[in-house]
Amino acid sequence: MRRPLLAAALVLLALAAQASAASAATISAVIDQGVRISLPANARDVMVGNPAIADINLVDSRTAVIQGRSYGVTNLIITDSRGRTLQNHQIVVGALDAGRVSLYRGPGAGATLANVANFACSPRCERTPLPGEIDSEYNRYAIGFNAYAQRAAEARRAVAQNGQ
Repeated sequence: MRRPLLAAALVLLALAAQASAASAATISAVIDQGVRISLPANARDVMVGNPAIADINLVDSRTAVIQGRSYGVTNLIITDSRGRTLQNHQIVVGALDAGRVSLYRGPGAGATLANVANFACSPRCERTPLPGEIDSEYNRYAIGFNAYAQRAAEARRAVAQNGQ
């Protein structure tokens, strides 16, 4: 009678240890900024639940950078070569309030929503569109930012192709 009870206790203890190892603390990230994390030595795969909220870039086999993409909560799962979960982090992406100013304007004629415009200030304020703004206002600035990023990517490709 003692042996089955001892065996059951050992199984429960092993399961509790495995669950504890697989769970981890919450990772807080800021939209459009990176957070460096260390990966376990035996990590093989890393997966983000919703890549629209957060993305992960591997620096090397032991280091990764999580980048906040948009506001929200998702998770990061790290598994070993046998598919066992080593860590399961919750990722919360929010806004950085330092150096940011949000300008709220009441709804215009026929509109029901207030308009918000976000600015990054240090020391001069520059318009910085963020998710949550009215689409037409957001797109007016986002199109320019996206075009700039596309031109930069094309320039990098051209340099890489020319070997310069």
